[in-house]
Amino acid sequence: MTACPKSEEPTMNAPRRAPAGSAVSAHPAKGTTLPTDAALPGDRPEFTARAAERREMVKNTIAARGVLDPRVLSAMRRVPRHLFVPEALQGSAYADRPLPIGDGQTISQPFIVAFMSDAARIQPTDNCLEIGTGSGYQAAVLAELCKRTASIEYLPSVARRGADNLRRAGYLGRVQLRTGDGYVGWPEEAPFDVILVTAAPETTPAPLLEQLAVGGRLVIPLGRRDGAQELRRITRTAKGHGGLRSEKLLSVRFVPFLGDGGAAR
Repeated sequence: MTACPKSEEPTMNAPRRAPAGSAVSAHPAKGTTLPTDAALPGDRPEFTARAAERREMVKNTIAARGVLDPRVLSAMRRVPRHLFVPEALQGSAYADRPLPIGDGQTISQPFIVAFMSDAARIQPTDNCLEIGTGSGYQAAVLAELCKRTASIEYLPSVARRGADNLRRAGYLGRVQLRTGDGYVGWPEEAPFDVILVTAAPETTPAPLLEQLAVGGRLVIPLGRRDGAQELRRITRTAKGHGGLRSEKLLSVRFVPFLGDGGAAR
């Protein structure tokens, strides 16, 4: 993937300090893999509503910009983004831009969600972790791509709204949620084949690297709060401190990592 102009802010802040983690859903997430964007038997109207807009979004603003993984494109066509934005903004749900979701947070623009999912090279057997649940939209996309999906949100009010959105869209039983410290990851569910971080710390949190399986991919924005940021893919090539390969993907602008984990140390 070639570098693109700076994106608008994606979904959600991730934390450093955590209250004791509280699970919203304790069910292991079991994703499904769709070979096409066709409706599945028993799909609710939410999945067929505005399907033409999703197809147009994928064709003109995602595939046209170089995201070509058919599984990612299918997930983006399938997940009803309009259920993850405030009702007053649902008319703009399929525009390629972030939208406010309350508490100073945003839902990422569709291209960034697709780009990060594509960059993570997700396989149907993967155990995936998202740092920053936000609206729940990225978690729903991951649930379409991964065998198991877990997601952590720092802000309790945002975590509740994200869980409500996932429930309304039918994904809550397929995503394991926790309110707490994204900086320290989710060691009880590790190792992870994929970790996506949707807020920008200045340095990569060491616990996330430790929880990355051999062969696993961490996709994370890095940079100062008001300075340049870049999206990077870090691949664990072997166990131990030296078994990591880092690649720059593109220049971005993400909301900052909350708490001490987002500050230079």
